[in-house]
Amino acid sequence: MSITGDYFTLAAPGIHEFIVRKSRFIGQAAPVESEEAALSFLRDIREGHKTATHHCFAYIIGANAGLMRYQDDGEPQGTAGIPILEVLKKNSLVNCACMVTRYFGGVLLGAGGLTRAYSAGAAGAVKAAGVVTAQVSQRLNTRIAYPYWDVINYTLGRLPVCAVTPSFSDQVDLQLIVRERDAQGVVKELTALSEGSARFTLSDPFHHLWELPDNRAEV
Repeated sequence: MSITGDYFTLAAPGIHEFIVRKSRFIGQAAPVESEEAALSFLRDIREGHKTATHHCFAYIIGANAGLMRYQDDGEPQGTAGIPILEVLKKNSLVNCACMVTRYFGGVLLGAGGLTRAYSAGAAGAVKAAGVVTAQVSQRLNTRIAYPYWDVINYTLGRLPVCAVTPSFSDQVDLQLIVRERDAQGVVKELTALSEGSARFTLSDPFHHLWELPDNRAEV
């Protein structure tokens, strides 16, 4: 994937199940990196619910939302796939897929009822999955002499870094992940703390998932 800026996606697979007038709805959503991964996710759900009446879905692929697909799977046109897609779009999500499975309960819901049910299934699955930001990030590697390690280790707790991985030999080999926009500031602070003794290397940019403080899903 080319680096084109930050985007929102899902943290992990999520599921939301509920009953509407005897019909059972099961919303499932997950992060995916490609259309092939999206189709595999949807296929696995179908295999797990072979007797379900409908498997309606939507997915959006690409940091710029370049690929969007949806399907009503036998429900009246526009009552299932599009409402699911709209939930993903309202939450500004990409690289994700969502399927809402329905076991028909014998009571017709009408177009409005179906739209509300499929929207609720998608929103519940997104909320269960959790929203994260995929932000342009870099791996930062350095070696720290032991006399500086305690103060640097303490300071890392307040710096904008994650995935801190130290290994210990004659010095401390430190790898961490930092947002690209924060990288030079982190290097500057760690350089000062090590009195200029540490040397740093930064990887090429890549997307890393950073959790948001509030995982609300809009319907």
